[in-house]
Amino acid sequence: MERVRGVLKAHLERAYAPYSGFPVVALVEAEGESFLGVNVENASFPLSQCAERNAVAAMVLSGKRRIDRVHIYSPKGPIPPCGGCRQVLLEFGSPETEVVLHGPEGYVVKTLGELLPWGFRL
Repeated sequence: MERVRGVLKAHLERAYAPYSGFPVVALVEAEGESFLGVNVENASFPLSQCAERNAVAAMVLSGKRRIDRVHIYSPKGPIPPCGGCRQVLLEFGSPETEVVLHGPEGYVVKTLGELLPWGFRL
């Protein structure tokens, strides 16, 4: 976990969060590969992109479709993903998929099922 947290922290400065001051980095582990994403805010706030969804987009672009584990880091955390991100993560994961919430002082492990107990599934 410390190695992953180091990778996340190293990419924190790439987040673009001038409006909220709340930078986030996400790493999605999928089928033996890792995909990073950072949040990218916009003055028109609904157009902002969450780190988790950006990491999932990188995963999909590479041809992967199955999330094995998710790591999320914020210097304000550990923080859980927003509701929209929870649903996107569930689309490519399962209720048993681990979500590791990292912060400066350590981490907490939850499952997607704990974070989104009634998520939409096909």
